[in-house]
Amino acid sequence: MGRTNRRRIPGGKTRTHVDGRSPAELVVITGMSGSGKASVLKAFEDLGYYCVDNLPVGLIPRFAELVGQSAEISRTALVVDVREGAQLESLPAIMKSVKRILPTRMIFLEADETVLLRRFSETRRPHPLGADTPVKSSLKTERAHLKPIRAIADFVVDTSRFNVHELRHYITERFQKHKRDRNLMVSCVSFGFRHGVPDDVDLVFDVRFLPNPHFVPEFRPLTGRDAKVARYIRSFPQSKEFIKRISELLVFLLPHYIREGKSYLTIAFGCTGGQHRSVMIAEEVAKLLRKSEYSVKVVHRDSPT
Repeated sequence: MGRTNRRRIPGGKTRTHVDGRSPAELVVITGMSGSGKASVLKAFEDLGYYCVDNLPVGLIPRFAELVGQSAEISRTALVVDVREGAQLESLPAIMKSVKRILPTRMIFLEADETVLLRRFSETRRPHPLGADTPVKSSLKTERAHLKPIRAIADFVVDTSRFNVHELRHYITERFQKHKRDRNLMVSCVSFGFRHGVPDDVDLVFDVRFLPNPHFVPEFRPLTGRDAKVARYIRSFPQSKEFIKRISELLVFLLPHYIREGKSYLTIAFGCTGGQHRSVMIAEEVAKLLRKSEYSVKVVHRDSPT
């Protein structure tokens, strides 16, 4: 059993926190191998949670009791996963009993099979179910074992399109003490239709109706990030109107995506070559969404750096 915070959990009677500390709570992190559980646990540690990795499920009720009695520790997070073996099947019943002891939430992390396979390939680590079994087969078995646990999770987070930093940022935004109601990572992508529409995008907007800077010789070698090019595109009424209307639409839509549990939204803007109009629009929309306090990253797929 690995621990990130090495502090003793003292005994004592259950106490009500009247000293300004956070009330006792437990977060259980579980999910697919390779889905980012270690990164999420690290994020909780940075938030001040007492963190434990791979705690045997049979010890969770006693751990919860000690947390409820502790004068030093209130917010705790622990990882439980397939390394537990057959005992993992008892986790749903244990969670039900633990929730009677103190407020408890479960986060279930998952990712697409292709993403998990890539991650295992990059790290060259064997799957916890055994090095002698193909990773693809182990993932299929693991997903079947975890299905009942996923069904009782309070939060299901698909980490397929998160990198390590984005995942930790997402968890921090969602669980920090004074969190904002903006628990959604937005990715604004620019692309060129001649190179194909990006995979795995949620919303696609065609901006080829805007005047094309490519036909202005001095703008041809530049991109939509250049101030002169951006100024040229913005000089047309339809450009200003489009940016205004699309931003208003997204500000309306995003809270609904959040309520449906979506953690990552990719919005793609396409022009002919992906160098001028789509780049400028992606930058402008991202800027306006940040003003609405959303976490936004911008990716220019086909634009030269």
